[in-house]
Amino acid sequence: MPELPEVECVRRALAGVLPGEVIGKVEVFTPAMRTPLEPLLSAGLEGRRFTEVLRRGRYLRLMLDDGRGLLAHLGMSGVIRVESGSVPRRKHEHVFLHLAGGGIFRFECPRRFSILEVGDFPELGPEPLTDDFDGGYFYRMSRGRQGALKNFLMDNHIVTGVGNIYATEALWMAGLSPERAPDSVSKRKCGELVRTVKEVLQSAIEAGGSTLHDYRHVDGSEGQFAVQLQVYGRAGEPCPRCGAVIGKKNIGGRGSAFCPRCQK
Repeated sequence: MPELPEVECVRRALAGVLPGEVIGKVEVFTPAMRTPLEPLLSAGLEGRRFTEVLRRGRYLRLMLDDGRGLLAHLGMSGVIRVESGSVPRRKHEHVFLHLAGGGIFRFECPRRFSILEVGDFPELGPEPLTDDFDGGYFYRMSRGRQGALKNFLMDNHIVTGVGNIYATEALWMAGLSPERAPDSVSKRKCGELVRTVKEVLQSAIEAGGSTLHDYRHVDGSEGQFAVQLQVYGRAGEPCPRCGAVIGKKNIGGRGSAFCPRCQK
């Protein structure tokens, strides 16, 4: 599933090509992905101009000149491309927005778990790369909270956009067990975890994201951060820090790799 760094890379790519483009025609080839697509046909999008591309967590909002926005979420396998109209439609491309400049905004999703609709961002927690997400905030929010620390870190109402890959990496970097109760983490370690979250997300954005499974950039290229992953996807290999064998458990329905020796 594309996570925050991958979606930020898509945002940056779209911000370079969409603003100023006018929607000339809307085509919908599938009734629905996660939500219905046919309402796009009667939404009055023709003639509207894109003004900017925003992101909150893993959601994109493609702003229009009438103040509305197209809300997009890439789900598990969504891909957005802006390509020439001469490129034939792919089997799982469900929406075309024909642009006045001659290109086509194309939304592909083989698993149909993505979203494209006119709407606002949902209510979410603070962005992890902003000053609103700091050690003091995370410490306050974690008091009295039981359950697994990893699930807490991935709760979009606590902080938005920290998914499985980057939560796994940040917890390893901070030396914290994904199974530990949030309430048991000291204020100092909360600050350290926030720092590692920011560090791993920023590094992934700079590397173009982690291309895993179905994810691709707007131009079809792949991110390179996967080669930098220390523990995610490396169960059974030696820990880069202490040499112990990296373990894996199911936490909150997701496979979680961790070092049983140096993550406490």
